[in-house]
Amino acid sequence: MRRRDDHRGGPGREPRRPADAIAESLRGAGPGEVPVRLCRVAVDLLPVAGASVSLHNDGMPVQLGATGPRAAYVTEIQATLGDGPCQWAARSRAPVLAGDLTAGRDVARWPVLAQLATAAGVRAVYSLPLGDAQVCVGTLDLYGDTPGELSGRDLRTARLLAGMLTLALMALPHTPDEQGEEVWLGGLAADHDPLYQATGMIMAQLSVGTDEALARLRAHAFAQGRTALDVSQDVVAHRLRFDTE
Repeated sequence: MRRRDDHRGGPGREPRRPADAIAESLRGAGPGEVPVRLCRVAVDLLPVAGASVSLHNDGMPVQLGATGPRAAYVTEIQATLGDGPCQWAARSRAPVLAGDLTAGRDVARWPVLAQLATAAGVRAVYSLPLGDAQVCVGTLDLYGDTPGELSGRDLRTARLLAGMLTLALMALPHTPDEQGEEVWLGGLAADHDPLYQATGMIMAQLSVGTDEALARLRAHAFAQGRTALDVSQDVVAHRLRFDTE
């Protein structure tokens, strides 16, 4: 498992306290920068190679920020499949730690995710819910490039980061949309607007509900080896219709 020593302080140096590192990373950050900055500090403080933050709404995780393309890709895989540690963490409102996607029970639980994630170089996923015991608003997803478990100290640091993300997200203001209605996190999730537009279009094309429309979108994306976000962009651009399939 990849481990960085800069937060431990190194020989002759005082260890870097997680709370100090988090506070430093957020200094001067605007609302839209908070998710990515905390993802980056997660990689600095923990034995992981990447991180992402997703908002969970209506059954489809919406990515708010990631440390790089690989973390973003594996997050989108989970959204497309409708399954994975992030989905389990959101439903259970408890951390879900898949320390080995190369063998054992984690592969048995998520065989398709394990195959696609390991092909992308991700061999462990640790997902923590954002919210409280009653409500989960999203997840912090951490990605390791080698199998391994988080230590008790690392898990405490991850929980601290998740807590800070929860506070930061809940404090963000509601902004008006084109119809004048206030939308929470609307600006941060703008890249994923096609998902919601495409879902509505599929509902209209097939006369089905939200869950069925999402299921059709995910199934088409999986069959084509693409992400749900990619396919939704084709739907919105009228390059793909579901009532002609």
